[in-house]
Amino acid sequence: MPGFAEAVVTERLTKRFGEVAALDGLDLRVGRGTVHGLLGRNGAGKTTLVRILTTLLRADGGRAEVAGFDVRRQPAQVRWRIGLVGQQAAVDEVLSGRGNLILFARLHGLSAPAARRRAAELLEQFGLADAAGRPASTYSGGMRRRLDLASSLILAPPVLFLDEPTAGLDPHSRAEVWAAVRRLVAGGTTVLLTTQYLEEADQLADEISIIDRGRVLAAGRPAELKSRIGADQVEIVLRDAADLGPAASLVGGAVGARPHPDPDTRTLRGPAPRGVRALTGALAALHDAGLVVEDIAIRRPTLDEAFLQLTGPDPADRGAGHGDEPGRARAAGTEVAR
Repeated sequence: MPGFAEAVVTERLTKRFGEVAALDGLDLRVGRGTVHGLLGRNGAGKTTLVRILTTLLRADGGRAEVAGFDVRRQPAQVRWRIGLVGQQAAVDEVLSGRGNLILFARLHGLSAPAARRRAAELLEQFGLADAAGRPASTYSGGMRRRLDLASSLILAPPVLFLDEPTAGLDPHSRAEVWAAVRRLVAGGTTVLLTTQYLEEADQLADEISIIDRGRVLAAGRPAELKSRIGADQVEIVLRDAADLGPAASLVGGAVGARPHPDPDTRTLRGPAPRGVRALTGALAALHDAGLVVEDIAIRRPTLDEAFLQLTGPDPADRGAGHGDEPGRARAAGTEVAR
């Protein structure tokens, strides 16, 4: 396998479905050994992008490389170096966990002894060894997804595509999948993740690309994207509402912006552009002035807020003519589905 600096590269990638531009000159770069999250509303172009990168769909224009191979000119080379996990677990309910993995290994060309060895390795790696002999129908949702992840790694591909891997799972099962993904990345696997859960992207992704109308609207680390919508927010509750005026002046001088007083709740609220450390100075100033603080909180912008501010109104409300393949329903709010 040739050396490659980046696991996924696209340049000016385009794809149309009739009058609809699913991808409109999309540029993307994914570093090796990282989790890269793809966020976007329904119809933003995420699913089309993943299908092109996994050789299931041909782009109309532009260039795409996966693991150093050109997706259009070297599709067979790409397929040997990727794994793909879709929204639904692709496991045989009748077979055991071990049986599923042996079946997939044999389909990938491994001999019977090699298939059994590889199945045993993956069952241990994904914490399924104790349940290896049980039918997959008896597995919990999290166990099935881990088995699905294991089946996609039979040949230890360097690049793994996860298309909403925890859709429909309960919080405990979702945490199990997150732990499995982190272990994979720690071992050197590159993960391209599409998800409808913004918290999932915030927890797992080293870098995030927000896609809108077939283009990358914004990209960066989660903290960078959140910082674009403003500073941390501070809330300070005082014992006496009469102290709000002088307290606002003292807090403003410490945190870098004067907070707004709310007499009904005896609360000061406002941005804290100098960050959390400035609160120490604010509390000291209030204490020295004899102003009693009952409660204090710092709240950082969320990825949900960053996503909504960066993408703006729902495309259906804007009357946009871009998106994924025709016929897909559009999602509203912070649910960023396929």
